[in-house]
Amino acid sequence: MAGLRSVDDADDGGGSQTVKAQLRLRELIVSGELAPGERVPELSLVERLGVSRTPVRTALQRLRDEGLLEGLAGGGYAVKAFSEADIHDAIEVRGTLEGLAARLAAERGVGTALLAEAHACLDAIDAVLAGPDFSDAAFSAYVEHNGRFHALLAEMAGSALVRQQVERAAALPFASPNGFVMARASGPGARDALVIAQQQHRAVIQAIEQREGARAEALMREHARLARQNLRQALATRHGLAQVPGGSLIRRPGSR
Repeated sequence: MAGLRSVDDADDGGGSQTVKAQLRLRELIVSGELAPGERVPELSLVERLGVSRTPVRTALQRLRDEGLLEGLAGGGYAVKAFSEADIHDAIEVRGTLEGLAARLAAERGVGTALLAEAHACLDAIDAVLAGPDFSDAAFSAYVEHNGRFHALLAEMAGSALVRQQVERAAALPFASPNGFVMARASGPGARDALVIAQQQHRAVIQAIEQREGARAEALMREHARLARQNLRQALATRHGLAQVPGGSLIRRPGSR
């Protein structure tokens, strides 16, 4: 009847059910419960996720836009697999956009409150790296503070558009600033790699404060390339790859 919403629309709860479905479906993909190349069954997801068809369909479309799913010729979606080259390209895109954010921050200037928050975040990372026991808990703390620093950097650009594009570029688990950090947790030189990354964090903030746009951009693009080193180490062993969120989506060298 006119004036009545459909059951699917009513269940969506203004988008909350779509978000629930999107987060849960992403979790199923990243955890490997839905394998690369596997067709995603829309109807069974309705029951499995506990939401109606409309939010499931919207969630599938959004994850396609993120790049975790690919459309099938006959309709529907399948989980996407990624090559090492795909990931290199994703990291390069993120580095380019984060470099742009850093340059804009330097050229436009950043408020004292935001800079103070960035310095506090870097101080917290220093404290983690200075700890006597570089344990799994220390890595987890690093991941939290590192993610916050990169979010602050995107905010420093002073552009909602740039911030949104940086977030989108980092949406895939292995393209995010923390995508391969945990793969280094048990490897040699784990702390050394993070110390280098932290030195680059400090350098880019200094360049922003000194209004050196070109330097800030170059530093941030180089910083993103550290993820390539972490990628190579992760692909070297099954254990390392198992530490990467979404690692099951990555085709190992030589695999089909």
